[in-house]
Amino acid sequence: MRIDIVSVIPELIACTFEHSIVKRAQNKGLLEVHLHNLHEYGLGKYRQVDDYPYGGGPGMVLMPEPLAHCLDELLEERSYREVIFLTPDGEPLRQPLVNKLSLNENLLLLAGHYKGVDERIRERYITLEISVGDYVLSGGELPAAMLTDAIARVLPGVLGDETSALTDSFQDGLLAPPVYTRPADFRGMKVPDVLLSGDHAAIENWRHEQALRRTRQRRPDLLE
Repeated sequence: MRIDIVSVIPELIACTFEHSIVKRAQNKGLLEVHLHNLHEYGLGKYRQVDDYPYGGGPGMVLMPEPLAHCLDELLEERSYREVIFLTPDGEPLRQPLVNKLSLNENLLLLAGHYKGVDERIRERYITLEISVGDYVLSGGELPAAMLTDAIARVLPGVLGDETSALTDSFQDGLLAPPVYTRPADFRGMKVPDVLLSGDHAAIENWRHEQALRRTRQRRPDLLE
């Protein structure tokens, strides 16, 4: 799988792909991540990529020309299943969407910045808009990194245990149950007896019940 990310500040997230799960996915040849600096397509001597918004108001807007030049070049090289814009007003990022995106061969991510991007770019190029939450960040770089990481961990062969990602929160619509490790007694707090019983059926039932309880307490909206 290949993920291309267009950004004004690619250095902001470059290091996140050099460690942990995403690095492992790349080392195994299961994922390629390519960063593209929008300033390389900027206009004039100073490689300008932003300008004041029409109609006035605070903030700057990413100009259409550099973005179009960059996107056209990438789209000429290969086809992308989705051209994704990371934006607060996009579709909420949830696990089923991550699972769906992980099945594609090529994805192109656009990390917005400043006050946003010229609307004509969204109309002409973007096929999917994604939000990582109801809040505003300084740019779309961190959301792009989050999406890439979420996709990487569900790619077959990336994790040491193939079933690990399947037991994460949200995979079955529930939050994950509590987990414990050694020692069995930590400062008087003991691991539930069922987890020490060796009865796998009882353990699975306990985990499901705990997942339901935790979801009901913390995210009842998921049960709706």
